[in-house]
Amino acid sequence: MITLTHMASEKERDITLPEKYLEEFFYIEKDPQPDYVHAPVEAYEAFRDMKFGVRIHWGIYSVWELQGESWPYLKMDKHKRQAYQELYKAWNPTGFDAEGWMQFFDRAGFKCLAFTTKHHEGFCMYDTKTRVKNRINWTSRDDPFIEECDLAYSIMEAPFERDVVAELCDAARKHGIKVDLYFSHPDWYDADFRPYGHHPILTKEAIDSPRDFDADVWGFFTGNYLEVMDPPTAEQSARMMKRHRDQLVEVIGNYKPDMCCLDIRLGPRNWPHVRETIKILRKMHPPVMFRNRGIGNYGDYYTPEGFVPGDPANTNMPWMVIYPLGRSFSYEGDPEKHKGTKWIVHNLVDTCAKGGNFMVGIGPGKDGTFHPEAIKQLEAAGDWIKVNGEGIYGTRPWAKAWKEGDSVRFTASKDGKHLYAFALEWPGDHFISTIVKPNDGSRVTVLGSSVELKWTVDAGTLRVPLPDRLAQHRPCEHAWCFKIEIEP
Repeated sequence: MITLTHMASEKERDITLPEKYLEEFFYIEKDPQPDYVHAPVEAYEAFRDMKFGVRIHWGIYSVWELQGESWPYLKMDKHKRQAYQELYKAWNPTGFDAEGWMQFFDRAGFKCLAFTTKHHEGFCMYDTKTRVKNRINWTSRDDPFIEECDLAYSIMEAPFERDVVAELCDAARKHGIKVDLYFSHPDWYDADFRPYGHHPILTKEAIDSPRDFDADVWGFFTGNYLEVMDPPTAEQSARMMKRHRDQLVEVIGNYKPDMCCLDIRLGPRNWPHVRETIKILRKMHPPVMFRNRGIGNYGDYYTPEGFVPGDPANTNMPWMVIYPLGRSFSYEGDPEKHKGTKWIVHNLVDTCAKGGNFMVGIGPGKDGTFHPEAIKQLEAAGDWIKVNGEGIYGTRPWAKAWKEGDSVRFTASKDGKHLYAFALEWPGDHFISTIVKPNDGSRVTVLGSSVELKWTVDAGTLRVPLPDRLAQHRPCEHAWCFKIEIEP
């Protein structure tokens, strides 16, 4: 049994990333400093219980319905970049309805929501009180240059003038949906952040020593439009880190998220300041779970992106797959590019069997509404979860095995008394297993059906005959869950 108590010492908890994830954090100590404390055990348990979530990327890139969130900005010419930076001045997404979103998320079966407070291009979807003091003007002269400015660069300066993050957090909590707020360490609008984290302005030093800056030197070889300018002054660098900290203090302090989804890095030179910022945030809101990006093993969870790991991860750090339903995490306008309900269900089952959570990514369009095909596929997944949620939510990997063959996946109840065997293909006239051994007298049922099934074990093989009436009136599509009583 799992005891939900704080441990006596942080050293007693092994919360480390798999080795393959550590290379990118070459400058971050593998073992956090002794005064750092991770999120409490209760937060870890709640994270592992969620299982299914939605990841929403929404920002000014949605006005042009760009695939890849703000990443296409790096490949734009200077005239298009200038136009992009000014899109917010006319943006008024009157179709946005936080309560309507949550009702949709309830129908889809989501237990958590990740939302973008600020993507890499620097536009804030919340009411930040911080100010940008330097920005790049791409077109007013023959060559781009840095100019002084004084603005928040946020949704509050758009015609919409509403704190989207606040509205979503309030609505999510009314529906019992946990909140994960995404935040990008680098900022491509704020010139003080040059040349860190794929910033479109590089310096000669960053070109010579890219690992010191996490600089986007590869852009020179892939056609990205990058500028080389003077490095920031000491005053600008200090202002960068202060604004970075102040914004994270706003995100954590004002909205108290259950999770904070950090992204990219600010390089080894800024690591001591980032580390201190994370300690400050932890004291402000101890239960928050931080994603590992940019902070290594100071993080509480990590996110395999665009794939489900082939085997259960050899780590005690919780994980959550993030995988877009369309071609990217932003708005998908082509109905044919949505991957389908079966894809959602099979990836959810596979991830849960391995001990992770599955978060599917979608984005609203420029008006704040979702594509009808995304709604259709996710609501169909929600119908499946209404039948099979017992074998998904709050479960843990089965200690004996996570799969059998190519088409069966296992989860188990936390008390170890029930095994859930998901058949990703209909088994035919029998469900057969050579590794599942029910208790004597155990009930075997299919979730969503009232039919109690007979079973036998012969020469170590479990055989469960499936009546014709069950095969002809299956309780759901895509995958079927056999609930089996076992020894804890």
